[in-house]
Amino acid sequence: MGMPGFDYTALLPLAVDGTEYRLLFTDGVGVDRIGKKEFVTVEPQVLRLLAEEAFRDISHLLRPAHLGRLRAIMDDPNASPNDKFVAFDLLKNAAVAAGGVLPMCQDTGTAIIQGWRGRHVLSDGADAEHLSHGVYDAFRKLNLRYSQLAPLSMYEERNTGTNLPAQVELLADGDNEYKFLFMAKGGGSANKSFLYQETKALLNERSLLGFLAEKIAAIGTAACPPYHLAIVVGGTSAEYALKTAKLASAHYLDSLPISGSPGGHGFRDLNLEQQIWDLTQGLGIGAQFGGRYFCHDVRVVRLPRHGGSCPVAVAVSCSADRQALAKITAEGVFLERLETDPARFLPDTTADDLVGDVVPIDLDQSIDALRAQLSRHSVGTRLSLSGTLIVARDLAHAKMKERLDAGAGLPDYLRNHPVYYAGPAKTPQGHTSGSFGPTTAGRMDSYVEQFQKAGGSLIMLAKGNRSNAVTHSCAATGGFYLGTIGGPAARLAQDCIKKIDTVEYSELGMEAVRRIEVKDFPAFIVIDDKGNDFFAQPGPAALTLGPSRRD
Repeated sequence: MGMPGFDYTALLPLAVDGTEYRLLFTDGVGVDRIGKKEFVTVEPQVLRLLAEEAFRDISHLLRPAHLGRLRAIMDDPNASPNDKFVAFDLLKNAAVAAGGVLPMCQDTGTAIIQGWRGRHVLSDGADAEHLSHGVYDAFRKLNLRYSQLAPLSMYEERNTGTNLPAQVELLADGDNEYKFLFMAKGGGSANKSFLYQETKALLNERSLLGFLAEKIAAIGTAACPPYHLAIVVGGTSAEYALKTAKLASAHYLDSLPISGSPGGHGFRDLNLEQQIWDLTQGLGIGAQFGGRYFCHDVRVVRLPRHGGSCPVAVAVSCSADRQALAKITAEGVFLERLETDPARFLPDTTADDLVGDVVPIDLDQSIDALRAQLSRHSVGTRLSLSGTLIVARDLAHAKMKERLDAGAGLPDYLRNHPVYYAGPAKTPQGHTSGSFGPTTAGRMDSYVEQFQKAGGSLIMLAKGNRSNAVTHSCAATGGFYLGTIGGPAARLAQDCIKKIDTVEYSELGMEAVRRIEVKDFPAFIVIDDKGNDFFAQPGPAALTLGPSRRD
């Protein structure tokens, strides 16, 4: 058999772009003729202004399709009460964030820019610098959070204070357009990107579905579901599989072909997408606290692979589904049209319709009285918290551990109050708080046993599931872990947080220890003082929780 003739096949052949764009401006874009060719020319300020506007939009606005999926949860008679409660709160959060003051999530993310410059597009060549300057402008002017840490040595870090560096990757592709995907990726969803190095043995339906069922369930709720879940099987390299999964989670690859070919292009497997969607609905995890809506949707991409390698990549886009497409053409600069009126997706349902059996909790009683009250209720019980919380997360916990290790005790504030794992975005003028949602609880797991033995962290509040070590420590010390909804940071800031004071470690910026006063702050008992863990229950049991159960 002779060698096949050369036939170029793109790895990811996309169909014609059907995105709805809005025109931003035309200044700074022109057309020059060089010889017989026309070139689109792009001035430096164009890239800077485009990046600033893109990150402004994606910090406050969502795609209509994403909001429609939240509304579909509200309209689904088979959705659990907790599914609907989370979806309703996320829709309300979207309506608050759309005002352009409070960003939808306190973790305003790493700025990621992917660009594809056509061969007939000319710029000054410093495109990454100009785009990064636009990121700088957005984070300086808006009420966003600086989350990037510069390594000064292998072990010492310092916040850059600008949210730079941005991740900017520019490729050559196409003809006379400059295309972009702007993303803001927070730590929660970024930490739920996984690579598995597998073999040909995985490539049969039974083995693959069994493997994916295990890996998907292990994602947990720390990254704020409902998720847009992406799975990539194969890849010319491990890093390409992961990158493809990230693009698929942003729906960038929706227009891929739906079948393969001898040329080796990637394609979507619609049948496997449906199978995995059905699988996620049966997990019982739901939209954070039991139900069917662990995912909004699923994307599965099959890529070519080396015969000795079979990477499998998994990625999610969380409830802060922040991305937008853009393009520069001879006609001007265009940005994807996001939804400016998310309130139109809100149902007639009111908060009272979703209340069920909610237990009010006064946080300003003693820590022992608080624990005694919580002990009367089972895991899954829905709470409404009012009173004082201490806010501390990664860096503050590390400093307090240093104190314990040096023989000093924990500060009284960590012994006398529940601790909320969080770090706020900037506080807008005239507001009590910037966006202030929970961070991932699991990052503090290694501190819990030591802190609880020392009398601190006996009631913890954050998002996501936790390790068995935390469950065992709570059982041994009479502690509790309360979960709150991951995602509605703007609504929490507007409606629930009434006062903020810095207590210690002000030099840590957004990671300083704070004392806050809250009112009607939503939470659920996730781990109790008897060693029960809500997320360790069988899936069907979780589906029945809805309104709280009592012992």
